[in-house]
Amino acid sequence: MKSGLSRLTCGIFDHLDDDGRDAARQYEDRLKLAEVCDSLGFYAYHLAEHHCTPHGRGPSPNLFLSSVAQRTRRLRFGPLVLLLNLYHPLRAFEEICMLDQLSGGRLELGIGRGSQPIEWSYFGISADAVPSRYTEASEILNIALKGHTLSYQGHHFELRDIPLTLRPHQRPCPPTWIASNRVESAQWAAANGANLACIGRACVVRNVTDAYRSHRAHNTTAHGREPFLGLVRMVVIAKSDQDAHAAAETAYRRWLESFKFLYELNAIPTPPALPLTFDAALESELCVVGTPASVRQLLLNQMEEAGANYLLCQLAFGNLPLETSLYTATAIKAEILDSFAG
Repeated sequence: MKSGLSRLTCGIFDHLDDDGRDAARQYEDRLKLAEVCDSLGFYAYHLAEHHCTPHGRGPSPNLFLSSVAQRTRRLRFGPLVLLLNLYHPLRAFEEICMLDQLSGGRLELGIGRGSQPIEWSYFGISADAVPSRYTEASEILNIALKGHTLSYQGHHFELRDIPLTLRPHQRPCPPTWIASNRVESAQWAAANGANLACIGRACVVRNVTDAYRSHRAHNTTAHGREPFLGLVRMVVIAKSDQDAHAAAETAYRRWLESFKFLYELNAIPTPPALPLTFDAALESELCVVGTPASVRQLLLNQMEEAGANYLLCQLAFGNLPLETSLYTATAIKAEILDSFAG
């Protein structure tokens, strides 16, 4: 039986955080997971970008996503988000065009500043420079996606009559995304036709999705579809609650160690909202764990309360075995995707 949700789509969110094994093996396992999710009907695979930390083994998300493009046929994909401050915007534009062309127009483009000043500093970018640098880079990217030549005069970038010989496959450009829990960011996304990804308690996310809907300029994006309002959840499903909790708790402990790595290395306090125990992760709704039927009800209730229509499942995190991730993906297909089909 369906919930009160009229529409729900499922995608995958991934940090590609260190699972303790060889990186090449982990990459191959993630590509296998992407292949299976492609066949099951998941909408897209979204990859975070992090640097110099076990929290992210995908520091060049476009490079990994080019492999996803070749291993899948329908699954859409993209960075969530591409840390635009760490790219020359012309180079970012060219890579975006290549990915969209390589995949036949399956790119979902998430862009943002990022949330870790220490990561920017490793590239020589100060926290004070980030806002203006990001503004200029995003303006240049938008101009490039619309035109045939590129000129721009700013504080950080100066471009003069650059010929743009590449174009993305999708017109006018790939769908765009931002990741934020801020009402102001949601309002900007709504006004600019961008999709939104949120994390946090459903009741808190509802404030963000309500702000998005109240500022939405159009009922559809430039691609003619209803905008996605995403809710991120770590999801582990097993045949019994006991098995699901045991696997998820071990994996969360590993994921948490990776998340805290740069904070502890640089003596920086961790974010106050970060759940520091598995029980806290369950209580805060970051993790949803259990049997297929119980997880289905929890997820649908949280999606409805959050006002979201796109469930971003973190199926692989920490040292969670591939087999567990595959079982979870298959259960989501049977319990959620099939019930909303058609």
